[in-house]
Amino acid sequence: MRHKRLYIFFSLIIITLILAACGQKELEDPLEWEIDNLSGTTQAGEDFSVDEMEGEVWLANFIFTSCDTVCPPITRNMANLQEQLKEEDIEVEIVSFSVDPEVDTPEKLEEFASAQDADFDNWSFITGYSQKEIENYGQESFRTIVQKPEGAEQVTHGSSFFLMNKNNQVMKSYKGDTNVPFEKIIEDAEILANQ
Repeated sequence: MRHKRLYIFFSLIIITLILAACGQKELEDPLEWEIDNLSGTTQAGEDFSVDEMEGEVWLANFIFTSCDTVCPPITRNMANLQEQLKEEDIEVEIVSFSVDPEVDTPEKLEEFASAQDADFDNWSFITGYSQKEIENYGQESFRTIVQKPEGAEQVTHGSSFFLMNKNNQVMKSYKGDTNVPFEKIIEDAEILANQ
């Protein structure tokens, strides 16, 4: 009789563990890119460090304020995504790195972001490093181009949105300019937030 009760007890534990594992969603094909630290200044003039983002699920992208092509629409797309994440009650921080740091002062970033309906509650716009630093950072940590040719006003850069896990790894990359997969980003962010 005792053996039967033990058998039932352990069977229930195994079934519970299996069901719990089934309930835990995983990201499809995570990138798991390690990123380096980068320090800078926010649009509010506060110190910022990528290392301090550890423990947060966050989205990142690359923009600059005098951009005459993709930056305003990708920033509006991010603002739209920010609103949807709030509606779903999913806690995600957002970081937009300026790819034109010598031109983009905190004041210019704040003005640009406000014009695109960014909410600064959980969204930081970063500057305060050198052009060379952000070019290397984009390439090495996010595998995206950042390049300002000598004497040019416009900066060549990628328009992707990057989703980071709580260990500061790039887990996913999405289109940020057109046909943004809002639902997929929200779904993936929720998976990471629950881990």
